[in-house]
Amino acid sequence: MSAGQKLRQLLARPEIIVIPGVYDCLGAKLAENSGFEVVATSGFGIAASTLGLPDYGFLTATEMLYSVGRIAQSITVPLIADLDTGYGNALNAIRTVKDAVQLGLAGVLLEDQEWPKKCGHFEGKRVISLAEHAGKIRAAVEARGDSDLVIIARTDARAPLGLEEAIARGRAYIAAGADILFVEAPQSVEELKAIAAAFPDVPLVANIVEGGKTPQLSTTELQQLGFKIVFFPLTTLLTVTKVMAACLTHLKAQGNTANFTDLVTFQDFQELIGVPKYLQMEKQFTAENYTPISDTTQK
Repeated sequence: MSAGQKLRQLLARPEIIVIPGVYDCLGAKLAENSGFEVVATSGFGIAASTLGLPDYGFLTATEMLYSVGRIAQSITVPLIADLDTGYGNALNAIRTVKDAVQLGLAGVLLEDQEWPKKCGHFEGKRVISLAEHAGKIRAAVEARGDSDLVIIARTDARAPLGLEEAIARGRAYIAAGADILFVEAPQSVEELKAIAAAFPDVPLVANIVEGGKTPQLSTTELQQLGFKIVFFPLTTLLTVTKVMAACLTHLKAQGNTANFTDLVTFQDFQELIGVPKYLQMEKQFTAENYTPISDTTQK
């Protein structure tokens, strides 16, 4: 079964799907080991962790696809990739989606911001026309072929153009063939309710950024409103940043980590990244375990 088929089976369930954002293979493996049945990459997190830069469109398509491809290979659960705007016009979106299919991604997220884009919870966003992004969604649907890749259409129109325009764009993107709608950064419970009311039969995304513009409702509340997916895109990044900063502060002040308790054991970390498995594989192919094949050919 393909990753896209697995994701579509999860979408067919009645309950809301909670999806953590990850930015590297280690985080993805931790999410899978914690029981999450699907994970998603965070463009914000990948930009921060690989470039040390904000989510301002600094990542190229090549850099992003390399990162998400490695993450997809490191886990067995479906991966949804944040692929920004598709990195250009409809033709670029076609190329991006075809690469996504080859990488074995379960779903992709394509947004209607101008390039270079910004984080959906930053100020100063600008969007392309409704017609242009609807065309990019149609191109993405054609490019995925029969791969079962799930296409999530995201609109960032709420901030620059208002909620009514964002809802109008959502209708156009679903009509263009998107499987899921993501209206980014609604700013109140009333706006979340309005989005849900406008799309009673469409799977909807809620995006919860701690400290961001959208109210931090519980997953139960979001499901009751009518949302199908809730992303927590920055939770792991913010957590790791705080713990790592505390650890480095402790190390600088104390000169050691003897009294720092927020450390996984070296043994547990080896288990997480598969050291015992690879040690066993290594032994399997050592010279000591080589058995030559007898030459029984008649001469």
